[in-house]
Parts: sequence; structure tokens; C-alpha cells
Amino acid sequence: MARYRFIVAYDGTAFHGWQKQAPPIGESLRTVQEDLELAIREATRQPIRLHGASRTDAGVHARGQVAVFDADTDIDPFRMLCAVNSKLPSDIRIVNADLVPFEFNPIGDCISKGYRYMLAHGCKDPRRKPLFDRHFVATTAYELDLERMQEACELLIGEHDFAAFTKINHGRETTIRRIDACSVETVAPWRIAIDVSGNGFLWNMVRIIAGTLVDVGRGKTNISDISEIIASKDRQRTGITMPPEGLSLEWVKYDADQ
Repeated sequence: MARYRFIVAYDGTAFHGWQKQAPPIGESLRTVQEDLELAIREATRQPIRLHGASRTDAGVHARGQVAVFDADTDIDPFRMLCAVNSKLPSDIRIVNADLVPFEFNPIGDCISKGYRYMLAHGCKDPRRKPLFDRHFVATTAYELDLERMQEACELLIGEHDFAAFTKINHGRETTIRRIDACSVETVAPWRIAIDVSGNGFLWNMVRIIAGTLVDVGRGKTNISDISEIIASKDRQRTGITMPPEGLSLEWVKYDADQ
């Protein structure tokens, strides 16, 4: 018996998120977890169960999702990677594989995660709208001031109660989270990347952070209001939940990886 860890990349456009879903009526919705689990079962011919580090939402992408499963085999991790990739659809790919101890928990052992939100701004000019990468870049009509956005980013760093930055019915015991880094940078003309990392994230938290930073960048929200908005714990004070296509889970880190 061995425990395999996969680093998984996927284009989330056609998926209803990571986690398996089985509606009470009709066919099950297509998810990354189910497609990947089926491919592993086909490759190993065993009834494996797959566990992921992050439950990305419908339409959200990943470059560094972590998934773990146990199999009664001694096959080399690279050969396992190749075998499973040969069974996968074209919008999922295993990019790395290794063996981990049986105690390894992809959720409980995680010390930090990093997300990137890609955004094309100033799209009132239609020439600036994404075309070939439109499934990976969100848009806003507003021209954004990145210096204002970066100042606001710095106020988000640290441990706070982020109740204002999640859905009202979020279902979590606590809304206290720690953001280790938050930044905005230009990656191409009229394209920006918002990078956020921390010890954990609430439902839609990064997309709401992105929406709030857009409000700052367009001048709707003052930089000085950010701390007050956090303290308010009021979802009505934060920006919109930005569309899922701009978001990607970039990496997940563990103590043993240091």
C-alpha cells in the first residue's frame, strides 16, 4: 500500500468545481475530483478515494491543486503520473507526483495557499477585452489605479476576521483568517494580476477581495476605508464577487516542503 500525492492543474471552465456533486435528480455534475478519481481507478483498477487540498468553485482554475489517494501497489510515482494522465480529459493534467507518509493530510497539514486573480481593465474600449484567453481573464470596464490598489492590499495583510469577505451563509465555524501577502502588478498592457496568499480562505474570499480592490482602483472606495470595512464584518461594505474565470489556485504549501 502506498499514498500518492499529485500536483494537479486544470482548466476549470467546464467543471462545476473541484468537489464531487450528485444532485438528487438527474445526472451528476461534472467535477474535477470525479474525473480524476475515475482516471485513477481506471489506471490502478482499484476503488480508490481521492482527497483534495482546496474545493475550488465552478469555473475556477488551478495550477497547483494537491490531491492524495492510497493504492495497493508499488508503482513508481512518475509511472503512476503517466498512467493517470493517459486516462484524463484534455482539461486536467497531473504535473507532479510523489509518495507521502500515510499520516499526510492535504487539508490539515497545509500551512499556506496562493491564489492569483487575472483581470483586464479599461475594457470600455473593446480592443482591450480578452479573446484567446477569455476563459482565464476577467474584465472590468473601469481603468484602475494600481498604486491605490496596492496600498489597499497592504491593509489586508495580517490576521483578521474576514466575515465581510465571504458569503453570508458561509458555513464555517470561524471567519478569522491570516493573509501573508497581497499584491497587484501589471503583467501586460491593461492586464493586472492580484496575488493573495495565506493560511486559508473562506468561500469566495479571494474573488470578493478582488472586487473590493477594483472598487478602490476605480475610486469608489477609499483606501482608508479598508480597515473599517474589515472591522464592520458587513458583506454589504465589500465589493462584488468577481467572476470565477479570473481565479486560479497557484500553489499549496506544507511544512515538509520547506
